[in-house]
Amino acid sequence: MRYLVTGGAGFIGANYVHRLVARGEYVTVYDNLSRPGAIRNLAWLRETFGADGFAFIHGDVRDAALLTAAVRDAEVLVHLASQVAVTYSVQHPREDIEINALGTFNLLEAARLSRHAPVILYASTNKVYGGMEEAIIQEGETSYHYRDYPEGIPETYPLDFHSPYGNSKGAGDQYVRDYARIYNLPTVVFRQSCIYGPRQFGMEDQGWVAWFIIAALLERPITIYGDGKQVRDVLYVDDLLDAYDAAIARIQTVRGQIYNVGGGARNTLSVWREFGPLLERLLGRAIQVQWAHWRPGDQRIYVSDIRKAARDLDWQPRVGVEEGITQLYKWVVENRELFSK
Repeated sequence: MRYLVTGGAGFIGANYVHRLVARGEYVTVYDNLSRPGAIRNLAWLRETFGADGFAFIHGDVRDAALLTAAVRDAEVLVHLASQVAVTYSVQHPREDIEINALGTFNLLEAARLSRHAPVILYASTNKVYGGMEEAIIQEGETSYHYRDYPEGIPETYPLDFHSPYGNSKGAGDQYVRDYARIYNLPTVVFRQSCIYGPRQFGMEDQGWVAWFIIAALLERPITIYGDGKQVRDVLYVDDLLDAYDAAIARIQTVRGQIYNVGGGARNTLSVWREFGPLLERLLGRAIQVQWAHWRPGDQRIYVSDIRKAARDLDWQPRVGVEEGITQLYKWVVENRELFSK
């Protein structure tokens, strides 16, 4: 099949492009190479598959004409290109909405006008649920947990776009859903939780699992905001890509659907009270951190209820928390030179 992957040189994108090309799909990577690590990921893909292994378009999703031309022959669109940081969105709200909302609209219009009515997978976010103030949270010794949602937050939980990032991604989320209803495009929205794994060049405001590992190895300062008990459900990137494949294979039955996709209730981790000791065991030494006040909009806990995805996609995470973090740690150690430049 002919795939177009926007943001295909990013963390998730590069991993998916590698999978697709390795199994013989025809792939076009569409990326403006603005994210840290994108140029390195593109070089890795080219080294692996050669110059003719896949096509590359150096483009921005805000360029409607270029994107429309790129989409014209695609049968599957995987829309990963995004401004990804809440903090950056607060500082640059216009750029954020132009990339995330207008960029997604440009892709949908390109798909509507194309000759194939392509499958569209959209990488949304759990941030569309906002602060979830109505969910009662209880505090434990090392983590928070929901009182009334033992399996996590379902897709039916009320939307509450919070922050420019939440608004822009939420707008894309709802546009993608509506283009399935209004224009009969075969779309699927994945509201993704904390995705981690190799090829992730994490930073403090995005990709925190990778960032903590990189910073600890290179002895860079680590700041913990809040009390470190914040909980996220973490999902290894290969498991996410399995969900993408499953949706494409079942597109006639899952078109128009929205799925919460994360580690679920059995793959959770508190940001430092639980992750810190695990990372210290891998390093073989203690890690010094500094503490700061809570950041605006920082959720005490977010855990995805993944039962709908499990039912419809016959999908479950296979890589456990400790196994996945150990694999990412080993990859960072083996590619340490990439992070010291």
